Amino acid sequence: MSRRPRGSVLRAPYLKSIELMDDRVPDARAYPFSIPAIEAEPFRIDFTKAVTILVGTNGSGKSTILEAIAYLCGFGRLGGNQNYASDRQDGEVLGHYLRAAWLPKVGRGFYTRAETFSGFVGQVDGFGAEEAYGGRSLTERSHGEAYLEIFRNRVQGKGVFLFDEPEAALSPSRQIDFLKIVKAAESGGEAQFIMATHSPLLMAYPGATVLHLTEHGILERPFQQTDHFRVLREFYRDPDAFMDAIFTD
Repeated sequence: MSRRPRGSVLRAPYLKSIELMDDRVPDARAYPFSIPAIEAEPFRIDFTKAVTILVGTNGSGKSTILEAIAYLCGFGRLGGNQNYASDRQDGEVLGHYLRAAWLPKVGRGFYTRAETFSGFVGQVDGFGAEEAYGGRSLTERSHGEAYLEIFRNRVQGKGVFLFDEPEAALSPSRQIDFLKIVKAAESGGEAQFIMATHSPLLMAYPGATVLHLTEHGILERPFQQTDHFRVLREFYRDPDAFMDAIFTD
């Protein structure tokens, strides 16, 4: 059997794939297995690039899948890494029935959730970890400032980094700052990113795999073919006509 040359370094992506073990699911009609993108057989995602982006409408399963990946990584429910407490969540239910392929298995990284970000910030302050964030409490900053400070501090080195709607707290210019943070880490070859987003600006990250969660399963498409991009493209072409059209309908 051939061996990896001494001194060679395995680069991201480290999480190579996840797939649902259908034969072990107790009730395929129960949530979250009934989500169309998950219910479609076979449910499997292959991660072939360092940056993978999940897109879809509300309720399409983006957050649930990301939570399941966070569970497989051992990250906390509120966000964070393996140092933060976790309790039961939809993603944990799904994660129990997923088979993950790693090369190699990586336990480092970070996870942020838009829905529980304030709770995570409270945990950080409760741990007395302000020193790591410039010596200033994250709760004393705006939502967007706190988000970016966490990204700057945590997105570095080798690891798997998971973001659930990071644009929720970020203006367009701050989204650009976020993309630069991702690019700086990804360029080192040791960081894998998986994010769920509604932002075409984030979807356009160069070289990313864009996976669209649909009622027919998960489809790989360029970001220009997403509904998000199409709607905003029509708006920017003629905002007045766009508004007239939606209210006329």
